[in-house]
Amino acid sequence: MVIIGALFFIFGFVTWANGSLIPFLKLACGLKTDLEAFLVTFASYVAYFFLALPSSWILKKIGFKNGIVIGLFILSAGSLLFIPAANTRTFGLFLTGLFVQGAALSLLQTATNPYLSIIGPIESAAKRISIVGICNKFAGIIVPFIMGSLFLKNASGIEEKIATTTSLAEKDALLSALVSRVHTPYLVIAIVFALFAIFIKFSDLPEVDIDKEDIYEEGDIRVRKTSIFQFPHLFLGSLCIFLYVAAEVMAGDIIGIYGKELGISPDISKYFTALTLAGMLIGYIAGIIAIPKYLSQQAALKICAVLGIIFSVLSVFVGGYAAVTFIALLGLANSLMWPAIFPLGIKGLGKFTKTGSAIMIMGIAGGAIWPLLYGYLKDHLHINFQYAFFISILPCYLYILYYSISGHKIKS
Repeated sequence: MVIIGALFFIFGFVTWANGSLIPFLKLACGLKTDLEAFLVTFASYVAYFFLALPSSWILKKIGFKNGIVIGLFILSAGSLLFIPAANTRTFGLFLTGLFVQGAALSLLQTATNPYLSIIGPIESAAKRISIVGICNKFAGIIVPFIMGSLFLKNASGIEEKIATTTSLAEKDALLSALVSRVHTPYLVIAIVFALFAIFIKFSDLPEVDIDKEDIYEEGDIRVRKTSIFQFPHLFLGSLCIFLYVAAEVMAGDIIGIYGKELGISPDISKYFTALTLAGMLIGYIAGIIAIPKYLSQQAALKICAVLGIIFSVLSVFVGGYAAVTFIALLGLANSLMWPAIFPLGIKGLGKFTKTGSAIMIMGIAGGAIWPLLYGYLKDHLHINFQYAFFISILPCYLYILYYSISGHKIKS
């Protein structure tokens, strides 16, 4: 649990750095629209869709532990790509680095999430995922203060200078100095990931044998399943993960852009992602206390979906810091969704657990699509940014509510 908790800290640090990278790369690479900037999240999350199933095959061949080691080395390599990207100020190379990081996280997530569900009773899997989720979201809380302070220091002043200067050489010098801020942080990150991979290789992290578990219970009847397609609750769960991650990224990564649209200074709004993740942290603590002693995983998911609907509606009718507060409270609503959805989705898969886990992980691609949808509604259809946010996020919570009530029960 300690080792997996450390891994989830790494996942959170890499993933939630996107919240700082979006405004940073928009400024440093001279991007014209938010839709272009949201390609940061697209590159990071779309890798899950393409690489989750190959990750499952890799894990079958080499096991959970070796899969984690390889994933960490790939993560290190993706981080190193940020250095030549900064040297050439090439947005496409930054996106390549983010995609490689996403590929590594796909392998790591495909390994660690079922591992957490399997090492104890499935009914308390949400508690274990919540425990390591605290590590994940704590990383997310500190990332805006570390990366935001390094990348976006005096962002308003630099943006003003770039807008007012008429000298191309001066503008180029300002942008080159700005983008070079990624050198040291990502070099340090790459070294840390490589060292942790070596530590994992020589650790006593045990393998879990799940390939012999091929009997599935339907009520009092024991059924031998022969295909992954005989588990509809898995595919409904993967769609639920897709829409949950979409909602999580909307609330976490877009809140800074949202705050800027409300007229709040970038020097303040760069910290807003931390507010959303603080809400998630509070929710995780509540989940550790309540699940399964006071609440089932299904009940927790239902409560969170209802809260998501309520906070989304309220965010439309207010402005300023009140609107930001309701977006941040979506972090509380989102907190227990992954811990509940994932074990419900892979419950009873037996020997299909690794493949089923990969199908669930593919759902993380929701984080790639939804910010682009929001950017398209706002920038191209010229829908008010608050209404565009509401239109984008409400269907996510409605489907999650359906899955919590009946979707997870469809077993055959």
